[in-house]
Amino acid sequence: MDIEKYLDHKKKLTEKAMADLVPNGKVLTGNLHNAMRYSLEAGGKRIRPVLALAACEAVGGSLDCVMPAACALEFIHTYSLIHDDLPAMDDDDYRRGKPTCHKAFDEATAILAGDALLTAAFEIMSRKDLFKGVDADTLLGAAHDISKGAGAAGMVGGQLADMEAEGKTVDLPTLEFIHTHKTGALILASVKAGAKLGGAGKDELLSLVKYGEFAGLAFQVADDILDVTASTETLGKDAGSDEARGKATYPALLGLKEARERAAELLKRALESLDGFDEKADPLREIAKYIVERKS
Repeated sequence: MDIEKYLDHKKKLTEKAMADLVPNGKVLTGNLHNAMRYSLEAGGKRIRPVLALAACEAVGGSLDCVMPAACALEFIHTYSLIHDDLPAMDDDDYRRGKPTCHKAFDEATAILAGDALLTAAFEIMSRKDLFKGVDADTLLGAAHDISKGAGAAGMVGGQLADMEAEGKTVDLPTLEFIHTHKTGALILASVKAGAKLGGAGKDELLSLVKYGEFAGLAFQVADDILDVTASTETLGKDAGSDEARGKATYPALLGLKEARERAAELLKRALESLDGFDEKADPLREIAKYIVERKS
């Protein structure tokens, strides 16, 4: 299959759906809404929502059942990037080739835009009217998976662990903890929520959880590698920033060659997790390859 075409199609579907869910800015708090839209519309691959859509497809579900959750996942991811770029964290001036939210607006507005996107995500997840044909227990389970992946037991906890490890020598278990929480947890939640909303059976869900765990870690290992090998122009942000900040990364701990071998092993295991699925899971297979082989 043409994975680039698939990703582009699903990205456009997600962006169309998000446009209907984000506030329009025509009220007193319009500047807040403008900042939310600015960051949401800054581009990106929309990997997390696409993974939710692909997981739903893999179990034979309807995209209508999962699209609102896909949008919520991108709202959460975008909020995390806004906050990650702030001076108190990574202090980045550019994201995806554009000024970061706090540079385009100001720090206070950026913080509040991130807060608003996070809370909007769970407003979406609590709207039963958006999830036609999904029973309340299934919707609650998907909302739980996403909130856990985004919170202290997932992305937020991993972000703090990442910051606390800066400038220190960490061992492999600590590095894997950081990566599986900071990045992997929300990717896993995307796959898991998509599968549940699509009507996955018990065995299907177990296999897709394994896939999400391996693919999520592979994504961050690939990011570590790209920070070393790609240019600033290709990345849309400063290349080499991880090394400059003394961040814990796979190339820093293991070297570039072994980091690439680790990414390849994670890809292999992600693909093996899908052995029980037919061609409906081909998008998940190709996304896993794309995650490891991408150039930006």
